[in-house]
Amino acid sequence: MLFIATMNAQETQEELAKAAQNPLANIMSFPFQNNTNFGYGPNNDRTQNILNIQPVLPFFDGKLITRTIIPILWQPDFTEASGSVTGVSNINFTAFYVPKSKGIVWGFGPIIAFPAGNADFGSKKLSVGPSIVVLKMGKKWVYGGVINNTFSVAGPSDVQDVNNFYAQVFANYNLPKGLYINTSPIITANWEAESGQQWTVPIGAGIGKIVKLGGKLPINFQAGYYYNVISPDFGPESQLRVQATVMLPTSLLKKSGATK
Repeated sequence: MLFIATMNAQETQEELAKAAQNPLANIMSFPFQNNTNFGYGPNNDRTQNILNIQPVLPFFDGKLITRTIIPILWQPDFTEASGSVTGVSNINFTAFYVPKSKGIVWGFGPIIAFPAGNADFGSKKLSVGPSIVVLKMGKKWVYGGVINNTFSVAGPSDVQDVNNFYAQVFANYNLPKGLYINTSPIITANWEAESGQQWTVPIGAGIGKIVKLGGKLPINFQAGYYYNVISPDFGPESQLRVQATVMLPTSLLKKSGATK
């Protein structure tokens, strides 16, 4: 397709890798992130799987970046010795305003968590809160973080309130030909949980690479493994994260067709 060929003529694999690592990049991206959680449940002997479909769309020449996360869960059925149930958890939507800046790139805006699924998969509460992204892009390094906190504002009164903290810090070291090594642990806290059951703090690392499918369409592949040094009794012990991200130019938003 013409729009893909044009994008690749302008961007090297190294430049595409940096763009893929920038949550505020002015490109469309469609990440499919699969998280397999090991040692999950009251006896730390079950496996949970979460597939996050999280399209990122820029608007107004990159001044507004939206990210939607749709989690599909395969949850252990704790009423049985084996087996699982499947459903959609809370859908998270974030809109970042990205002001002009030099050196450090940053953006801020609201995050909204929409209740989806049943009580086994979501909070059943509508939640909102602030979110911020800060990052620095160097010649080889890209590092920064995403932080937000959501508070429930509507939902059934007999369901526990939501007060959740989220922070994903990331550091990427870029190698030649679109290859990179990274760490991007996701730190969370449930402020409504009992003391000693609030925090999940992982450590780990991974590797990624930009591959041009058919020599044209850029896809960012990455995989990483994380071990939870702190987690609730019910939480998983470790996580395998595998992700594939399709990257497209923003010009596609302005055209109904680009193959002519």
